[in-house]
Amino acid sequence: MITAKINKAKIILPDEFEAHDHWYPKALNATIHPMINFFLNLDQSRIINRYCHLHPKVKPEALKELLNHRSKYFLWGGADLINVTNANGKRQMVVIENNSCPSGQKSMPLIDDNKEQGSYRWLIENTFKPYIKRKRSSLKGGLAVIYDKNPMEASGYASVIADVFNEKVFFVPFYNTDKNPPVRFDNGVMFVRTEENEWHPIRAAFRYLTQKPWNRLPLHTKTTILNPTIACITGGRNKMVAAKAYDIFNTELQESGLFINTPETIWDVSKNEIPLWVRKMGGQAVIKVPYNNAGQGVYTIVTEEELDRFMDLEFDYDQFIVQSLIGNYNWSSTTKSGKLYHVGTIPNPKGATYVADIRLMVSSTENGIRPLCIYARRAEMPLINNIDSGTNSWKMLGTNLSIKNDDGSWGSDTNRLVLMDRRDFNKLGIGLDDLIEAYIQTVLSMVAIDKMAATLVNKQGKFRMRLFKSLNDDPSLIEEILV
Repeated sequence: MITAKINKAKIILPDEFEAHDHWYPKALNATIHPMINFFLNLDQSRIINRYCHLHPKVKPEALKELLNHRSKYFLWGGADLINVTNANGKRQMVVIENNSCPSGQKSMPLIDDNKEQGSYRWLIENTFKPYIKRKRSSLKGGLAVIYDKNPMEASGYASVIADVFNEKVFFVPFYNTDKNPPVRFDNGVMFVRTEENEWHPIRAAFRYLTQKPWNRLPLHTKTTILNPTIACITGGRNKMVAAKAYDIFNTELQESGLFINTPETIWDVSKNEIPLWVRKMGGQAVIKVPYNNAGQGVYTIVTEEELDRFMDLEFDYDQFIVQSLIGNYNWSSTTKSGKLYHVGTIPNPKGATYVADIRLMVSSTENGIRPLCIYARRAEMPLINNIDSGTNSWKMLGTNLSIKNDDGSWGSDTNRLVLMDRRDFNKLGIGLDDLIEAYIQTVLSMVAIDKMAATLVNKQGKFRMRLFKSLNDDPSLIEEILV
């Protein structure tokens, strides 16, 4: 008889951090590019002055206020951005999504060789620790890191938390498919199960849950959790509500001269409506299951065959979003604002240009929303000028490195990782102004989601489910949410 594995919390003590456990070897041994180092240390006032110089319609005071936004719910995020242009050569950074528990630390060369824990420690000291202090909870208990993916980074955070707080930390796997998980909630308090089968109360937890976190983490908890679940359901892991948050916030931003750049997005689309919207966009589009992440549930459509294959699939949810596809100029979606296409990487010696996106991680601190780390990812296959019936568009456009194995575990295709070091960075063909633009777009999208979360909480601190349903009326999703 085969006994199912019972997951339990591992205890991590202070002084156990080992750099080689928490960075990819190629990142740990890399030398950060001088421009990235300069950007990450750039004073806020200089960023504002430079951006407003290049965008004279932007009001400096409005930009300063946004960069100094104190997030209430969405405190740590990572935007995926693509560098695009149009037929007139107007370049911009476009936000694809902003993630509420982003990867990036293990791919970031150290800024200072003398600071072994890098931006792991920066995030814990400047965001997690102040957040716990701000909550002023009287709850007694330990500290925990819970995760369902990326143990390399999750364990790095656990080790740093142990050092910063000088106490043991419970490092706990919490998988979506676990029938007997080592995490439970009693009256809003998180408890975790150790190797001794003992349950310990947790006063605060740092979470790295990427797969439907709302079906395991209640929206209301007494245990302080970073990021709280509401940051996921209102945009950090919900592309449907994120799209609406960006649209609403763009309306608020009109007088400031600022704007969140996104692909044209159609939301609340039922499956049988999808072919109509794809046709309206010229036959090229991106279809997304709004609640999937790590590259799952994203379908690029450039031919009728790809659309037919999508329509043959079965899904757990009832609602989709359809976005304009950004590809090669000859086969990008046609929208009311024209065609956008990928700038792509600098051509390699064979003349091939690859799609690449940029992940920019930021966090909310007492000194505003600050950048933490950056990396980039390129697609598997180079862009081609013309498509035919046999074209696999995902191999040219998909950049996510995550690989879901047959047993449900996750791997990563590091061959497509582009480091911000002296060797890789120049391949991207971007400069300091592009980095500043990416940072500001990341901040704007983060603030939009944080404001949406605030809108969905009433004066008594309770989630406004009726209002949420009006924004995202998907019964299959609603059933999953733990209130």
